[in-house]
Amino acid sequence: MTESIRTVVVDDHAIFRSGLKADLDGRIEVVGEAATVEEAIEVIHAVRPDVVLLDVHLPGGRGGGGAEVVAGCAPLLAETRFLALSVSDSAEDVVTVIRAGARGYVTKAISGAEISDAVARVAGGDAAFSPRLAGFVLDAFGTAAVASVDDELDKLSARELEVMRLIARGYSYKEVAKELFISIKTVETHVSAVLRKLQLSSRHELTRWAVDRRIL
Repeated sequence: MTESIRTVVVDDHAIFRSGLKADLDGRIEVVGEAATVEEAIEVIHAVRPDVVLLDVHLPGGRGGGGAEVVAGCAPLLAETRFLALSVSDSAEDVVTVIRAGARGYVTKAISGAEISDAVARVAGGDAAFSPRLAGFVLDAFGTAAVASVDDELDKLSARELEVMRLIARGYSYKEVAKELFISIKTVETHVSAVLRKLQLSSRHELTRWAVDRRIL
């Protein structure tokens, strides 16, 4: 039997969360819920779901809504995928949450079956967008942006790129050393080189840089 897709639902309206859970099909297992930015980050870190169905506008935090939740879960982006679900179809909202690291964006006007399919696509590594919203993303992340990221990554050696990805995912220096079979001192040397080449000043900035470019 196919394993269910472990999902957290984040929305500040309890009635909507209840209705959404009832509409999702048998592939989806809701393992957590949250109504605010802080609750969402806490629950997601606690249960490590496959997918987070995330409202874009949420109370709490520093006012960043769904994008702030994604940023607060940056170390988990390799294993947990975010699908924005909102009444808003504005280009600004779409681009902001995708830039933060979400893998798709669907509006609340679609059916439960369509949302379930979108969750499954995102869980499988694909992107999922309601009609016309993908155009906003293509406009915002065009070929020039991709070329710019490629130019920046070309500055890094293969080993530096490996170290950068692991550090951005939240690994400690010790964990990176163990993963790559190198010394902690070598990890420190590589991190210093990465920060210098990318003109960053801290691990936090490195994580933000990687999340912004969706290269975790």
